[in-house]
Amino acid sequence: MDLSASVLAVDAGNSKTDVAVVTADGKVLATARGGAFRPPAVGVERAVDALADAVTRAFAAAGVTSVEHVSACLANADLPVEEEQLAAALHARAWGGSVEVRNDTFAVLRAGVAEPLGVAVVCGAGVNCVGMRPDGRTARFPAIGRISGDWGGGWGLAEEALWHAARAEDGRGEPTELARTLPAHFGLDSMYALIEALHLRRVEPVRRHELTPVLFATAADGDPL
Repeated sequence: MDLSASVLAVDAGNSKTDVAVVTADGKVLATARGGAFRPPAVGVERAVDALADAVTRAFAAAGVTSVEHVSACLANADLPVEEEQLAAALHARAWGGSVEVRNDTFAVLRAGVAEPLGVAVVCGAGVNCVGMRPDGRTARFPAIGRISGDWGGGWGLAEEALWHAARAEDGRGEPTELARTLPAHFGLDSMYALIEALHLRRVEPVRRHELTPVLFATAADGDPL
């Protein structure tokens, strides 16, 4: 394969990462899936280390050792300075001759429109949004949690569910089946046990993401709260 006509495409999220090696005309040569990409929690280098495993496997399957260009759309690349830091970290790995890093909202935008005009919204672990005009101008907001006005991502919903369930168990709040279903997801019998397990990291903090589907299921079963 002509390496000058190849691209490493990276879509990294809070819960999983997908990478693909493609040719300039869009032919997919190889793909691989990796784990979570969370530089705010583990640091830039460790986060990029997590990408490296998937990239190595994709390169091996494609029969290449590098590509011409790396296009990476990354969750948690919420500010321009973060995009610059992550681009430098990816460039240092020498996976490609050039590197471009964008927030993952740009991947959604590109997938949904045929021209650079539109608005894309992500609701995953967090929420984010980008708008783009044909002249290249974009509109974004910081998207770094409650301090930037965000609400409604999976992480936030899990936090709200835990808050209400804890208060239901000890009588400070309204009754809700969440007091049973949330700890049961981890094989525990009470919110007290779950709070202790999360606080002492017997249940890793990243696993709080798993509670949002439990919240949805509890709601679907008719829980008023």
